[in-house]
Amino acid sequence: MRVYGLDHVQLAMPRGAEDQARAFYCGVLGLQEVPKPANLAARGGAWFGGEGLSLHLGVEDDFRPARKAHPALLVQGLAELAARCEAHGHPVTRDEPLPGYDRVYVADPFGNRIELMEPLQ
Repeated sequence: MRVYGLDHVQLAMPRGAEDQARAFYCGVLGLQEVPKPANLAARGGAWFGGEGLSLHLGVEDDFRPARKAHPALLVQGLAELAARCEAHGHPVTRDEPLPGYDRVYVADPFGNRIELMEPLQ
């Protein structure tokens, strides 16, 4: 028996905010929207994916953003992506250095914390 991988990460979002999710996760971060299975689509929310990652946003009626717990996304071109986030109204913040990485944090449109990490060469 073993745990051997991670299938996806889910964050919460408010009901009816799918277009805002698409604008940020596709338009700013560059992920692709992944169609939800028909039996889950009626619940709302949106799924996104990219090379080696799957991120689900599920509707939560009593929504509160995850301001501490967060996914950490591996990126190439962190400086360019951080500038893109800023240009689209999503300020980035730096934190303590993490050996082997350059990293920043950004909040999605709902206040969920997202870490963007680029391995150092």
